[in-house]
Amino acid sequence: MHVVVVGLGTAGAAMAAFAARAGLKVTGLEAGPLDEAGASWVNGVPAWAFDEVGLERPAPPEVRSGSVPFHLVAGQGADAPRVTVQSVLEVDMRHLTQRLQDAARGAGADLRGGVRVRSVDGHRVVTDDGELEANVVVDATGLSGLRLAGAPRVAPGDLCAAAQEVRKVTDRDAAAAWVRALGAEPGEVVCFTGLAGGYSILNVRLEHGTVGILAGSLPSEGHVAGARLVADFVQAHPWIGDRVFGGKRPIPLRRPLEVVGWGRQLWLGDAASMVFAAHGSGIAQQLLAARCFADGLAEGLDAWSINVRWQRRYGGVLASADLLRRATQQLTQDEVGALMTRRVMSAEMSADTMAQRPSRPPLRALSRALRGLTRHPRLARRLLPALIRGRAVELLYRRYPAEPSGLARWGRRLERVSGQPVWFPA
Repeated sequence: MHVVVVGLGTAGAAMAAFAARAGLKVTGLEAGPLDEAGASWVNGVPAWAFDEVGLERPAPPEVRSGSVPFHLVAGQGADAPRVTVQSVLEVDMRHLTQRLQDAARGAGADLRGGVRVRSVDGHRVVTDDGELEANVVVDATGLSGLRLAGAPRVAPGDLCAAAQEVRKVTDRDAAAAWVRALGAEPGEVVCFTGLAGGYSILNVRLEHGTVGILAGSLPSEGHVAGARLVADFVQAHPWIGDRVFGGKRPIPLRRPLEVVGWGRQLWLGDAASMVFAAHGSGIAQQLLAARCFADGLAEGLDAWSINVRWQRRYGGVLASADLLRRATQQLTQDEVGALMTRRVMSAEMSADTMAQRPSRPPLRALSRALRGLTRHPRLARRLLPALIRGRAVELLYRRYPAEPSGLARWGRRLERVSGQPVWFPA
């Protein structure tokens, strides 16, 4: 079994590592230099994802922060409505990608930088460095994508413009005073929501003489991009100094591709829109999918069977998160504050979302949330249908068809429940 992985960022490097560890022959191809593959910023990753895929949890400098209080704030000042939960791990993607690439090489994978794929025709992979024969080709090229089998582009309305920077702190006392004025402590995360539309966030954390700033928004709705939110925040606070590192890129928010394995092809990571759309994070989902794909190939499963396994395990959670994103992205900052004040957006529900798990709050918390919604009928009319449809979508994905012949019927059901068109390979 020869697996060719195209794209060696976090998703592709994880795929190469897991597949090589499973004893498969792996060739990994990256269009640019290997040490520049993938994201160059800090991303939140729940610790359980590392455990589930059998990776050691990251250690410094790969991890920049463990679990700390995370204050989700609707407004400004210490009295603004907020929900506080525990954060996930803050992981430096540069180091995680390097660790995964090293693991792949250590397990025998052949990783090649500076090699661009020109075409894929069945088992033939044509590159500018010659041809390869592959049993399976894994597209981990992100949004640029090979778009195998006519995979669709992500619509502009489903793209989050995200940016993250780590910068020096030039005045630690002033920085600490700013955090404390917001009712938090240095080292904790303060996340402002709704600064540029309902989906937008600005996430700030002081750490070891630096400040991490993460922002994201939906420019298609007329809002400024995440990079502008970061730049404006830096300009407004004189205690922030020079940039240490960071990056920016669009993140797909649509539900994952309705088929992620077909013929000799698998789609992985952003190339398949494997993102928890409720807050736009995809690293944990990339790791989970890479392990699922590698295990399936090692067991001798074909691409379709691996697709069925992945969709039934993970597809419903991501599709449900996308429905929640669509329902909440039009909320104003005041409306988000009302949800917090009325305990609809509770700590229990927010913790599930932070951890990228289906929201299953205790009965008492659910009862409080429903009472809160009844006091705000307009929000109830917008949110309750999305929550109900989200649960229906989760159940529908558990019944993902075992054979391609069942796709059309299943797709019609998904389209009715979600209100979004479906895509199947030609």
